[in-house]
Amino acid sequence: MSGHSKWATIKRKKGAADAKRGKVFTKLIKAITVAAKSGGGDPSGNPRLRKAVDDAKASSMPLDNITRAIKKGTGELEGVNYEETTYEAYGPAGVAIMMDVLTDNKNRTVSEVRHILGKNGGNLGESGSVGWVFQKKGVFNFEKSKVTEERLMEIALEAGAEDIKEGENDFEVLCDPASFDHVKAALDKAQLPYSSAETSMVPQNYIKLGQADAEKMLRLMDALEDHDDIQKVYANFDIPDEIMEKMST
Repeated sequence: MSGHSKWATIKRKKGAADAKRGKVFTKLIKAITVAAKSGGGDPSGNPRLRKAVDDAKASSMPLDNITRAIKKGTGELEGVNYEETTYEAYGPAGVAIMMDVLTDNKNRTVSEVRHILGKNGGNLGESGSVGWVFQKKGVFNFEKSKVTEERLMEIALEAGAEDIKEGENDFEVLCDPASFDHVKAALDKAQLPYSSAETSMVPQNYIKLGQADAEKMLRLMDALEDHDDIQKVYANFDIPDEIMEKMST
């Protein structure tokens, strides 16, 4: 079980997702506001905003909240000015970590992130220190019980997907970020039900963790994702299934 999209599977098993809905809404509102500010308030002509709005709807955010966030981004309503930045870090056992951040106070955020890392066996790295480990990709996840590999290959590869990877319980479809909307449209048209669809920083290699480091790593991922200014966290850890089973008992 490896980092990036598999982290969502771990969170579902831990039952942590619903408990943090308020924080999810806060992050989605930031994403919508920044997307509207950078590319305009019309989702049909702003792919980034369209994705942010889709994510908000998937999380059952009320339409009024979405509309207000868009208007704050376009300047129709007064709002906070967020800056986008990326932090690079190391976790337990040298795991590479990247964080997408939206903040209205960089000094405060970097101080808090440094504290979280230090408390959980990690440390902040210099710009470029781990970025080379990751490659930006469009990522779609499918449960094996809901789709066949043959059908996925027929639709996804024809639409421009680059690769289909098979996990124990799921398939992962990868594509170039520029092809994300086109591949998504083809999957939707074919009514293939993905469990998640996002652009992600996919690790090119992984670090396999023993139980002690795995426990530290999951605590660190939880703490980082719990921070209001951190939109997404990517990491190149791999936790063998037998260790995950031990940790869940």
